[in-house]
Amino acid sequence: LRALAERQATEIALLDEPREFAAYGGEHIEDGAFRQMRTAMRLPVATGGAVMPDAHQGYGLPIGGVLACDNAVIPYGVGVDIGCRMCLSVFPEPVERLDEDGDRLARVLKRNTYFGRETNKHWADHPIVDDPRLGATPLLRELRERARRQLGSSGGGNHFVEWGVVDVTDADEYAGLAPGRYLGLLSHSGSRGLGAKIAQHYTKQAMAVTKLPDEARHLAWLGLDTELGQEYWEAMNLAGDYASACHHVIHDRIAVGLRSRALVRIENHHNFAWREPDAEGRERIVHRKGATPAGRGVLGIIPGSMSAPGFIVRGRGERAALASASHGAGRRMSRTAAKRTISPDAWREELAVNRVHLLGAGLDEAPQAYKDIHEVMAAQVDLVDVLGTFRPRIVRMCGDKAFREVD
Repeated sequence: LRALAERQATEIALLDEPREFAAYGGEHIEDGAFRQMRTAMRLPVATGGAVMPDAHQGYGLPIGGVLACDNAVIPYGVGVDIGCRMCLSVFPEPVERLDEDGDRLARVLKRNTYFGRETNKHWADHPIVDDPRLGATPLLRELRERARRQLGSSGGGNHFVEWGVVDVTDADEYAGLAPGRYLGLLSHSGSRGLGAKIAQHYTKQAMAVTKLPDEARHLAWLGLDTELGQEYWEAMNLAGDYASACHHVIHDRIAVGLRSRALVRIENHHNFAWREPDAEGRERIVHRKGATPAGRGVLGIIPGSMSAPGFIVRGRGERAALASASHGAGRRMSRTAAKRTISPDAWREELAVNRVHLLGAGLDEAPQAYKDIHEVMAAQVDLVDVLGTFRPRIVRMCGDKAFREVD
């Protein structure tokens, strides 16, 4: 206890100068994101970093920031929505169904998706709800029932479930899809209240044991050689598995409504930390906050906006980028600015031109609030190879204020 008290009383100094880090598409990245990354690279535990072309300012590590650390994990370097991810199911259905049977596909989405504070109205059977890790600590025991209720639902904000057209342009041995056009179902969501509460709890603990200057306080870390660090690591991995389970429940339920079976499912996540070797084979903890793994041969999906295409990609394992890529187009304006400046008429026109049927969203999610996905992809040609695209056609998001996540 005495040693802990002494550690709490001593502020840890940052390095005088930040370590070098790679930046991709720097002309599309705001100064605030660069300032946050430079602060992160002054941490004494930091060993490497990179900024993706979709980066923008967040809390602690910028969204789109990648940070490698020596034997330390940063809860806010992972993020609040732990294990947030993309999941794509590709069906052997003719894409003409989007026009000929669009109303039915929209009804299938409405009946089988839940957003924000809304919870799954139908019991979802998945092993994750009986995972013994949900009883490993008092915090997780307290969150177990909430996790049961929210299983198979999506968050608010930029989370979505949508039908669209998958165009496979390059056959890949992992996906096993022949080039052609397919009906696709794409979802974006994370670990719901479970992940948020884990992040809040352990960030508070990290700030108590790792005192940093004000500009770096959200980057407080937990040593992985400590009981608290190991406890967070296990909880983070549980939240990541739970996020994946939510997507699988959604996709399986919708497949039943479609009366079809997916040919393939591609999934990748961000807001997470991984144990990975550096160039010399030494283990490091790689945080990807709003950035996705792009190791050599790793498949992923990088979405655009509700009116712009997303891209099915295969990682190239670029070392300078810490084998990472962007997690989307990235915001070019804040939610407040979007609501203040984007015209609803211009938004509706954008959707009409791109033949998008929107079932729910706010102006803060209008396409104009996002960067140009084509510019973002052009900035990371060294990081990923493009195998195909996904173009949204029927989009459901959390558009009802009554169902927005408040905690």
